Amino acid sequence: MQAIVIHAPNDLRLDTRPEAMPPQAGEVRVNVARGGICGSDLHYHHHGGFGAVKLREPMVLGHEVSGVVAEVGGGVSGLAAGDKVAINPSMPCNECAFCRKGMRNHCTDMRFSGSAMRFPHQQGLFRQGVTLPAAQLIRLSPGTDLGTAACAEPFAVCLHAVRQAGGLTGARVLVSGCGPIGCLTTLAASRAGAQEVIATDLSDPPLDIARRLGATRVINLAGSSLDDLAAGKGTVDVVFECSGNPRALLSAFTVLKPGGLLVLVGLGADATLPLSLLVTKEIRTIGSFRFDSEFAQAVDLIDRGVVDLSPLITATLPMSEAIAAFERAGDRSRSMKVQIAFDAG
Repeated sequence: MQAIVIHAPNDLRLDTRPEAMPPQAGEVRVNVARGGICGSDLHYHHHGGFGAVKLREPMVLGHEVSGVVAEVGGGVSGLAAGDKVAINPSMPCNECAFCRKGMRNHCTDMRFSGSAMRFPHQQGLFRQGVTLPAAQLIRLSPGTDLGTAACAEPFAVCLHAVRQAGGLTGARVLVSGCGPIGCLTTLAASRAGAQEVIATDLSDPPLDIARRLGATRVINLAGSSLDDLAAGKGTVDVVFECSGNPRALLSAFTVLKPGGLLVLVGLGADATLPLSLLVTKEIRTIGSFRFDSEFAQAVDLIDRGVVDLSPLITATLPMSEAIAAFERAGDRSRSMKVQIAFDAG
């Protein structure tokens, strides 16, 4: 079978890999159908990793995927050949202290598809077929679109971020940075009862998608300021910082009300905090990392048609055009979420 493999920075290849193994007891073999290119995939493609995480061997990329069951191993119930499925790329050990406390996203022995954090690396899901434990699969309805189902993983990240914030009913919320995570956080915050969701970015196209996903107001910071939101001691109850930009982080402290909450979602370079504002405005801060039970929640909302994530998907290219797909995904002027069709020519 073919797989999309990163060998070194700017050395992305369509390689031939062994066929997926027949499923053993408790396993399922899946034909991958759709895969979304994530920011981490782009970092591996352009830089060979991020921070201390670096490629040390060729690695199959990808963790945002959906597919169709090809074969079911012994002892598996609730799944059959032909079923559409969403695939959870997160594989906690279920044995460490954090797993036992219900904090499986902080597992000390986590395996996450398409990640170079471990060595040997945890190979990813951008391949035509894969055999996995049945526990990683969630069955979809026959009519569910496999493209939107492949967005369950990033949506789960955003549902976890909103859960970190606690109740948002009636709140004024600002989402900083409208990449895929920012746009989906906008949707999640709107669904959580926020009275107003303000989305900010430096470009109009992502702001247009944020509006389609639930933003009540959008601000292009290339030509506008946040002065009205910073009036008095600030007017915003909760900020979800999704850009990882130090300047955006500083702005969050200026617009938040005293006692407001800053949820840090985006990863970026280390930044200096404005301690005077943090202290005098009694700003609460909390990080948000990956997801756990939210993956099943994301799949359920997509599967039942409660949310429509189709505005997020700006292009779908066949696997044979993988390199072009990655280049398009890296161009924010024309792309939000680029997906690869593994079942197309």
